[in-house]
Amino acid sequence: MFRIRPLTDAVAPANRRIIAEIQQVIRDQFPLMDERDIAKLPDQIGDPYTHGFITRVLVAENGRGLMRGFAIVMIDPQLQFMFLELISTPLGATGSGVGAALYGDVRRLASERGLQGIYFECLPDEPELSPDPAIRSQDVARLGFYDRFGASPIMGTLYEMPVTPGTPDSPFLVFDGLGQHPLPPASTLREIVDAILVRKYAHLCPPDYRRRVRESIHDDTLRLRTPRYGAKPARQARLAKPGACAARPIPLVINDGHDIHHVRERGYVEAPARIGAIRTELDRSGLFQVVPAKAFGDRIIRAIHDPRLVSYIERACAEAPPGKSIYPSVFPVRNARRMPRDRSVLAGYWCIDTFTPIHRNAYPAARGAVDCALTAAQAVLDGAPAAYALVRPPGHHAESKVFGGFCYFNNAAAAAHLLSQYGRVAVLDIDYHHGNGTQDIFYQRADVLTVSIHGDPSFAYPYFTGFRDERGLGEGAGYNLNLPLAEHTDAPTYLATLEKALTRIDRHKPAWLVVALGLDTARNDPTGTWQHGPDDFRRLGHRIASTGLGCVFVQEGGYRVRNLGLHARAFFEGVAAAIADRAGSSPGPSPLGHPADPPAKPPLTWRDSVQQGDEAAILAMVNAAGNFSVDEAIIAQELVQERIAQGRASGYEFIVAERGSALAGYACYGKTPGTEHAWDLYWIVVAPDERGGGLARELLARVESAVRAADGHYLLAETSSAPSYAAARGFYATTDFEMLVEIPDFYKPGDNKWIFRKTLI
Repeated sequence: MFRIRPLTDAVAPANRRIIAEIQQVIRDQFPLMDERDIAKLPDQIGDPYTHGFITRVLVAENGRGLMRGFAIVMIDPQLQFMFLELISTPLGATGSGVGAALYGDVRRLASERGLQGIYFECLPDEPELSPDPAIRSQDVARLGFYDRFGASPIMGTLYEMPVTPGTPDSPFLVFDGLGQHPLPPASTLREIVDAILVRKYAHLCPPDYRRRVRESIHDDTLRLRTPRYGAKPARQARLAKPGACAARPIPLVINDGHDIHHVRERGYVEAPARIGAIRTELDRSGLFQVVPAKAFGDRIIRAIHDPRLVSYIERACAEAPPGKSIYPSVFPVRNARRMPRDRSVLAGYWCIDTFTPIHRNAYPAARGAVDCALTAAQAVLDGAPAAYALVRPPGHHAESKVFGGFCYFNNAAAAAHLLSQYGRVAVLDIDYHHGNGTQDIFYQRADVLTVSIHGDPSFAYPYFTGFRDERGLGEGAGYNLNLPLAEHTDAPTYLATLEKALTRIDRHKPAWLVVALGLDTARNDPTGTWQHGPDDFRRLGHRIASTGLGCVFVQEGGYRVRNLGLHARAFFEGVAAAIADRAGSSPGPSPLGHPADPPAKPPLTWRDSVQQGDEAAILAMVNAAGNFSVDEAIIAQELVQERIAQGRASGYEFIVAERGSALAGYACYGKTPGTEHAWDLYWIVVAPDERGGGLARELLARVESAVRAADGHYLLAETSSAPSYAAARGFYATTDFEMLVEIPDFYKPGDNKWIFRKTLI
């Protein structure tokens, strides 16, 4: 058994480990490959601008997380094609079906992205091109494998012409039309071939060779080779058909042990009937498949919560008298050195309110809810478009060191933390009340973006958090967004606010979205003041699922049992409709009147100075770049502080790009001391979710314009020779800077300083 998942970035811990394993497999399986081409894989994934392609990696893993195979693909969205760079398994793992499964997923990915075909290279099976029978037999097997999927070599061009005349085994270019696209006309194929040879093989293929190959492509000679190894058209059924995902049930993970947590005191609205009301309507919908919860152990729950809090809840609940609830009554200023022994008194130390009791069954129910959320996250990680953890008690008010608001452990945060090990994550909290716990847990992290739409804390629980100016701290600065709304907010206003939330989420470029699903925004909910009805929830579910992200929905609030199930069903009908829209062939507006694609980014705005609050955002941006040292990040922040304190007298000029309320990128530059016409370019940094869009070049162009206006003739830039600065060196080389000098061992032994200059006159 194995699963296939996309590797969405080169930064997440689990992904770094997998990339290292992939690189070792490449060394083992392809010993003649240049080490530089192997080493650049992380940079390929993170920097499509430099490499000219969007690089994606699909990884096959067994149940223990061991890598069993991988595929590396490169996508050109303008020319609408995919280049399959590599598909491989570790030594000794061939014949396991992993390769076929990976190629099937490559085809699905190309189809889902609307690409017009897959191109890749295969060594030739013709005796005149591959004279060695041993090598040729391997080529026959490889081409036979792809033949079964309907992929054939392109004939009638000089693509298989060796770069060095007389060299054997120069590869065919193979085309897979995904069962629906013909080979493109010669004019288009020339552009595609040129893109492959220039972006991937420029260091191997001289310009004259590339010109000859390009000019050999003509409509009158162009053709696909007739299949010769028994093509099986049935394999093409592996592609998603329009509407296929609509019939795929949504995994539903129910906390079956939730009802043991039954607080019978009058007015305690977080009751077991909530789950039953939702389950009844979900069963009628036919949209779900119940999946049993898996036991995940304590590693993740203790990663997001103070282990002392986890231990306290476990022990205090075990010691609570049967049938009796212990409510906090004393809330001291927290002093960990002077804590009483009586756990019933300690409740006030760990809890934030007077209505979340210690109860004998609270711990096992809450612990089970975490496992349900993690199981749903695992289902999405395994490829499900969406999964739903129907749990109680809820979790989004549980912070790293305190519990409250009916919440003991943070279910949504646990799901997000699990997913964050495999890529970037966004959490969208749509409960009526602010998700203070989720905000607290991720407040200093940049890998998990937290966004909350909720009632303004001036009137809504938890009262002391949820303000607009709470934007994150340290590395997390700019990665928390609160969107508080008025006490009486109508559905159109709410949906407009949702668009703002999704715009920010889109800029984060997450691989997955965790939704803290509160249904207490409904009309007549005893804990809320808004008026959402079934149609509003249906639109809400459709809009969120239309992002195209794998969505983990985790149940939070919703306390009017009479209509709770109807609202949950309506929400997921919208989710299912969006999934079906994504699988269909016709883009455009959905039947609900909302766009099927994520909203367009707000336009960039510009300013020529920094302001209070920029220090933290710029520090977070520099840290997120991943190649600057701690000292460099501190220097970047200090330059901002100096400019704010001293103005132009500091000698530092800034150009800042903003998108919405967040910094998208910035440049810092200044007059070179002691010169008449020379200026230094100190920094150009672009936020991770803005890379690949030309923002760095736009920042540079604005710097150059400002320097020219100040009678500057030259722009100087310095960088390191270390591998992590390869992208910076490439940027200068492709923007008309010339390297003037290399100073050996300047930064440290083996780390040289490179000085570039660009003439502006």
